[in-house]
Amino acid sequence: MTAVIEVRNIKKAFKRHRSQELLVLDNVNFSMREGEIIALLGRSGSGKSTLLRIIAGLIRPTAGQVIYHKQAITRPEPGLTMVFQHFALLPWLTVLENVELGLEAQGVAKDERRARAIEAIDIVGLDGFESAYPKELSGGMSQRVGLARALVVDPEVLLMDEPFSALDVLTADNLRGDLLDIWHSDKTRIKCVLLVTHNIEEAALLADRILVFDNDPGCVRAEIKVELKHPRNEQAAEFHKLVDDIYGLMTKPEAATFIKPQAEFKIIDQHFRLPKVEISEMMGFVETLSDYDPHAKIDLPKLADDLHFEIDDLFPITEVLEIMHFIQVSEGDVVLTDSGRKLALAEMLDRKKIFAKHLMEYVPLARHVRAVLDKESEHEVSETVFLSELETVLSDDSAEETLAVVIDWGRYAEIFAYDYNSGMLSLENPQ
Repeated sequence: MTAVIEVRNIKKAFKRHRSQELLVLDNVNFSMREGEIIALLGRSGSGKSTLLRIIAGLIRPTAGQVIYHKQAITRPEPGLTMVFQHFALLPWLTVLENVELGLEAQGVAKDERRARAIEAIDIVGLDGFESAYPKELSGGMSQRVGLARALVVDPEVLLMDEPFSALDVLTADNLRGDLLDIWHSDKTRIKCVLLVTHNIEEAALLADRILVFDNDPGCVRAEIKVELKHPRNEQAAEFHKLVDDIYGLMTKPEAATFIKPQAEFKIIDQHFRLPKVEISEMMGFVETLSDYDPHAKIDLPKLADDLHFEIDDLFPITEVLEIMHFIQVSEGDVVLTDSGRKLALAEMLDRKKIFAKHLMEYVPLARHVRAVLDKESEHEVSETVFLSELETVLSDDSAEETLAVVIDWGRYAEIFAYDYNSGMLSLENPQ
């Protein structure tokens, strides 16, 4: 198949005012070929949307090129169009006027743009709502307007940034089906679609190829070619196997510097960007796992389905619990460790002691904070000290979030105290 888009060695870094640049994307390479839907699958914050905007010509890469019709993309191109996660409709314009916007920007004559807009509205199933205003529309209808606005400019390449994530489950399912109907019809000249998603089932349902995206920095970790024909049966054994395979791939330890080769658990360093996971989420998760057969591995896709979790809900919790040695994850399965089962079944005070022991042993930043407080004569240190240390490696936002996470965990475990008003960390009872 002919390559429509080639992404070559894309790197994107953002400059920071106090420390080294923040590398968001590094060495990203893949092609988009005629006649295929590609899903870019990964967790939020992995740089997927940044990559999509580079491909669309909305922002420039630090290095590398995106090639379209043998030319490097340096600005928005007429043959590429984008559907955003948020509808971004202008509230003072009707559906018809919102859809016409792109054509008006291109200087298309009024009669032609009106005819093309009406045709696009018809394709997405909104005929009869041309004169409606955004406030009259449901979320699904608003996203159909966004899709019509993308289709009306007659693109070759459709770029979609989590277009269904803001919708309820039934509406999202309906729109996915509509997207496939449009894709398989002859009503547009779209040659390929690139869909950014963090929904594994969505990727398995829609895509001909799935690019599994890694983070810190973002890069293509693996490629999965999907052989299942459309329409796909989500209840079929083949579909379940595909979903299992994707979960297995995404839960394999990545070859990052903070992971020791052949380690049984993920080993992190002091500057590791900790996922934002609440204590209640951790405890609820281990309690849920403790209800299953203690000698059986639990299938992550089934668990995610039971809990109504997507990967942005599930993977941060499993990552933290694995770091702290309360669970083990491999090949898409999860099992409670002995410590995890003790944590799940313990009473409140014993649970805190178990958590504190593992926090100090397996989360270096928590251990570092406690060690600094122990050494200080007054056993009191400003949070800015630890924030400055983290900002030498992490972005300002990531540093603040990571420190906030450790403070919450440390306060629960009672290994240190924190005064929100003064920003001071301390030991309540240094003796």
